[in-house]
Amino acid sequence: MHKVTICGVDTSALPKLSAAMSDELLERIERGDKEAKDLFLRANMRLVLSVVGRFSASKESADDLFQAGMVGMMKALNNFDRSLGMRFSTYAVPMIIGEIRRFLRDRTGVKVPRNLRDTAYKALKARERLVENSLKDPGITEIAEEIGIDMKQVACALDAVSEPVSFYDAAFGEGEDTVLILDRLADEKENADAWSEHIALEEALKQVPERELSVLRMRYFDGRTQNEISERVGVSQAQVSRLEKAAVARLKRLLAE
Repeated sequence: MHKVTICGVDTSALPKLSAAMSDELLERIERGDKEAKDLFLRANMRLVLSVVGRFSASKESADDLFQAGMVGMMKALNNFDRSLGMRFSTYAVPMIIGEIRRFLRDRTGVKVPRNLRDTAYKALKARERLVENSLKDPGITEIAEEIGIDMKQVACALDAVSEPVSFYDAAFGEGEDTVLILDRLADEKENADAWSEHIALEEALKQVPERELSVLRMRYFDGRTQNEISERVGVSQAQVSRLEKAAVARLKRLLAE
């Protein structure tokens, strides 16, 4: 993470809140306590700074990015619902990132046709409304229906005004809870069924006798022939074959159970 220096912000003087203090302030904020809101925003400036650090490659000043990020955090605070059981930071980071990206899109030198920009603006505002109405991750279909524009046009418009992102950019969360875009991409080889099979196989292997398990490891994991295993363990090839067959039959039975 790159260090971010913001004019007029002394990070060492920013208040630090425990989880209990944060909950108490959020409760007071819901009752309209402005002093609690100001304190909560100051304490969470570090969260905005951490997000700004992810945009270190941008040519825009850190101060401008920070201001955009603060707008995102204030929007998040205004719309945050404690009853969802979600940490504020988990909810706020995507909105902070979105506001910074919106700022960068507005400052980009790439010329986008006016009609596309207008459609993209409508789509982004519609997405905010849908999020506010508890639709956490509205897709192109929901956004297109919301603004009454063809789904393909919406997709093209959003693509035209968006900046390229890295697989290693954060999708949401922070610190140890950060989830990268890469983490949200589906892996056809590692779907839920495959994971279930892996787990079942691991559990079954724990019940195979050590001698049979040793043959299985050399045969199927190390790729050795029965003759090579025979020479390695000092038994006949026929004995290796019997051990292998017994181990495979045992695994089939355990997996069937």
